[in-house]
Amino acid sequence: MTEANPLHHIDALEAGETWTTDVVVIGAGPVGLFSVFELGLLDIKCHLIDILDKVGGQCAELYPEKPIYDIPAWPIISGDDLTKRLLEQIHPFGAKYHLGEMAVAVRKIEDGEHEGLWEVTTDQQTVVRAKSIVIAAGGGSFQPKKPPIPGIDGFENLGAGLGVHYAVRKMEAFRDKEIVISGGGDSALDWVLNLQPIAKRVTLIHRRDDFRAAPHSVAKMRELVAAGEMNLVIAQATALKGETGHFLESVAIEDSDGNASHLKADAFLPFFGLTMKLGPVAEFGLNLHENLIPVDTEKFETSTKGIFAIGDINHYPGKLKLILSGFHEAALMAQQAFRYVYPDKKLRFQYTTSSSELQKKMGVK
Repeated sequence: MTEANPLHHIDALEAGETWTTDVVVIGAGPVGLFSVFELGLLDIKCHLIDILDKVGGQCAELYPEKPIYDIPAWPIISGDDLTKRLLEQIHPFGAKYHLGEMAVAVRKIEDGEHEGLWEVTTDQQTVVRAKSIVIAAGGGSFQPKKPPIPGIDGFENLGAGLGVHYAVRKMEAFRDKEIVISGGGDSALDWVLNLQPIAKRVTLIHRRDDFRAAPHSVAKMRELVAAGEMNLVIAQATALKGETGHFLESVAIEDSDGNASHLKADAFLPFFGLTMKLGPVAEFGLNLHENLIPVDTEKFETSTKGIFAIGDINHYPGKLKLILSGFHEAALMAQQAFRYVYPDKKLRFQYTTSSSELQKKMGVK
């Protein structure tokens, strides 16, 4: 894999302006990015809006260096590298980005010069008008579930590899650090195994000696414990010790018998899962099913014509929340979006492998 660059900063457009394009994509994760490719093949121009200050969605925000194993033709690829490859793939299509902005309102323009267009407004007063909207916002806005530790907020944002972290942006930041990880699921065990080789010491704490993570991950963790290469403590974190806003010294813990002790720590990583919040999308006037957007499986269109939903945010019978499923949905969505963008043109299906016209669009020599 290539050297990681988890930020993937793009030259975003200035906030507060008004723009007109063919399609506006809400969400710049892998599925949103790939939709630019499928739309671009059909000469459809896109603007993307994302609340993060970088592209890549969950891949960039939550696990940029974590291996992904189910992307076709890539036996193993990190979230960061997947984002980088997608950016390379869509570069010829000239997408425009509005980053660090949340789409908060959608309306159909019923009169005036832009009648018939959709208008998306962000919390930064940016307005994007388009013939169609694609919602590729994952599950909405993901926020970590914080452990009930008094004053935990004061130990967040202390710097790379220091204090409290709810995600690992860059593994190298934790090299030679004393790390305490709390949790019993896949995220906790994955990062125990990934960080153990580079950390000074990793200690995993969990309230019971029973784990929800993949059995092979649990077995590997126990092998490391047996070899004395990491610690496993059955207890719960109760407090953080150090200077609030400056540094963390230790994590106070208590076992089931009420015995209290401290674990030395430069960094504390609690992995208690994520809370999904649909956010303003819930106010867009679309039909919802358990905080997801129902779509058909022919076009991946919502209950409102001209608005599509692809990726983890949508719902239909047999839905699998996989990146590759979102890629498939993006391809079919683009076929219908073409009909809204170019209502007077006939859609001609072509293969990228044999069409010189498509290859020219992609910049293939």
